[in-house]
This record gives sequence, structure tokens and C-alpha cells, in this order.
Amino acid sequence: MNNNKETNYPALYTLIIVFFFWGFIAAGNSIFIPFCKNYFHLDQFQSQLIDFAFYSAYYIGALVLFVSGTLTGRDIIGKWGYKKSIVYGLLFSALGAGAMIVAVEVNMYLGMLIGLFIVALGFSLQQTAANPFAVLLGDPKTGASRVNLGGAVNSFGTTIGPLVIGYALFGTFETISDSEISNLPLNKVVYLYIGVGLLFILAAALFYFSKKVPLGINNEPMESSNK
Repeated sequence: MNNNKETNYPALYTLIIVFFFWGFIAAGNSIFIPFCKNYFHLDQFQSQLIDFAFYSAYYIGALVLFVSGTLTGRDIIGKWGYKKSIVYGLLFSALGAGAMIVAVEVNMYLGMLIGLFIVALGFSLQQTAANPFAVLLGDPKTGASRVNLGGAVNSFGTTIGPLVIGYALFGTFETISDSEISNLPLNKVVYLYIGVGLLFILAAALFYFSKKVPLGINNEPMESSNK
């Protein structure tokens, strides 16, 4: 008798959309940094804080989840369910996109960094839930293959992100110079992040209302560690 669990492909394909978002949005920083450098009149160190704020949120977000799980003895994401955790992460990222729009409109560099940090915190929550969720959506023996598929789609998003964003902002797929990016009209940047925020919300709605996506609740206690 074959006890292998069949892969839940509708749920897996929905999950892969989220993997795509991470790479797509992160790659957009390559265009956003030169714009901010000119708009906020930043030096080189200040402009690199944009990437720092974004990627440090991954570490801090994961660390907070680890500490809270260690103190409570329960995996918070497993308690919420992988589905809800990803929805919460997407909505958190949408909140960050809104904060970035406000910060750019009022010319507040610190606010923009905070908004970008919130976007990445949402990504951290999504990624922490997405990898075990991908394993859960089928036979555990083939779980690594599903995670690898998500990683490949993430890399695809990273590859085409600058091209798509460049075309949306400049109407061309050709390489955009820093000087062209620096002179980018403010309203186009605002529209871009309005679109990004709406995409986060739409993805959260797709995930939440999809009956094909299981809750993915995991109530197993966390094992203690002396490290």
C-alpha cells in the first residue's frame, strides 16, 4: 500500500507567488537607493543604510520569533498556522509600504527606513512560515524539492524585478543610469509603492480566502536547547 502523501499543488502554486514577491521587491532596492540618495540628499553611507535596514529586519525578525518560542516553549508560527502567519506577514509588509509612501511624501528619510524595515519584517515572518509550509504540502520525502522550487521562483523574481520596475518607471528594459534614476519624478515612486502595497494585500486575500490552502497548524512543543 502506498502511504505517500499527495502534493497539494493548488496550495503550493499559491505559496510560490509569495516566494516570487520576496525576490521581486528586494531587487527593486537597486533602483530605490539612487533615487533616495538624490531625493533625501544622502551621502554614500546614508544611502547604504537602505539595504542595511532591509536585510537587518530578516535577522531581527527571526531572532524575535526564536526568543519568543524559547520563552514560551511553543512555536508561535505553528500555533497561528503557516497560512495565517503568511497572511499576517503580507499585511505587515503592506503596512510598511504605506509608511514608505508617507515618508517620501513628507521628505522624511528616517521614516522611509522604518517603512522599509517593516516591509522586510513582514518578509521575515513569511519566510519563516513558508519553508516548513512547503514541506507540509506533500510527502515529507520530497519536501526539499518543493522548497527548492520556491527558491528558484524567488531567484526568478530577483532577476526580473529590476527589469519590470525599470520598465514601469522609465518605459524601457535597457539599463538605467543612476542619473536617470536620481531625476525620477516623485509621483512615479509613490505610484510604484501604492502598487506594491496593493499587491501585498491582494496576495494576502488570495492566501486567506483560498480553500485549497490548509491552515498548517503545528502544535508540537519546541525542544529545549542549551545553546
